[in-house]
Amino acid sequence: MQMVFHMGVHATDGDRLLKTLLNNRSALQKVGTEIITPNRHRGMFDEALKSLNGGTATPEMEQIMLDAMLDSDETSRVVMSTPTFMGAPGRAVGQDGIYPQMGSRAAALARLFPSLDAEFHVALRNPATLLTDILPQVANGNYTALMQGCHPHQLRWRITIQNLVRAAQGRRIVVWCHEDVPLIWPEVLRLVGGLPNNVPLSGGLLYMHEILGDIGIARLRDAMGGQDQVSVAQRRQIYSEVLESNAMPGTLDQVIELPGWTQEIVNQVTENYRADVAEIAVLPGVEFILP
Repeated sequence: MQMVFHMGVHATDGDRLLKTLLNNRSALQKVGTEIITPNRHRGMFDEALKSLNGGTATPEMEQIMLDAMLDSDETSRVVMSTPTFMGAPGRAVGQDGIYPQMGSRAAALARLFPSLDAEFHVALRNPATLLTDILPQVANGNYTALMQGCHPHQLRWRITIQNLVRAAQGRRIVVWCHEDVPLIWPEVLRLVGGLPNNVPLSGGLLYMHEILGDIGIARLRDAMGGQDQVSVAQRRQIYSEVLESNAMPGTLDQVIELPGWTQEIVNQVTENYRADVAEIAVLPGVEFILP
């Protein structure tokens, strides 16, 4: 059995992945995938991790948790999606950089189900826009508390994912960029859910609809309707062209409002992010969903 942990991160997917997969529950059940909502595992996992105190679950403990979560005896793939796997939003930054606890959190989750095949799915995001969206969720919007002494130039995803790879010890890791999601959303859904390409997918236009609105999505459907047997590459090309000419005002832009951040800092953090993504995309042990 495969245990799939979609670990977020904060301010990327929200609950879109979970809701879309739930809307495809019937198709997923037919291929052996069961979607577990956070209310069915959060308290149980917290209690189990606390009691284990860094240890590994026994076969009996593992089976008790599976029995509590699963509805079907035919399940071969279990999917859980919540950014709280990474703790509260205020834990997004540590003294050592962005999400320094990701590796240890993944290892702890894997130890809950030691006999099963754990997978970790993670969306990256430019730290400049990520922290802009996270800061209002931190108590009193306290920027100093969020950063914990970390300089913006230390916000390197490369280090975080390298730590995750080491902690995963050969387990599957799937990574993508939040900025690319409008173009790769169907592939993200299918990879996380284990849904074959020949099975119809509901909700594949969710992100495009948010950016294009009703008028733009109608134009996209018209553009797609004139194509037969569209490949993934062709579909993404059509999506890109429609986005370029039909995106609603403000949906593709974000103002960076972080205390002490100059345009120079934003530019450097963005440049570091692009360099890190290029390294992560070819990092052994990582499956990277390219746009």
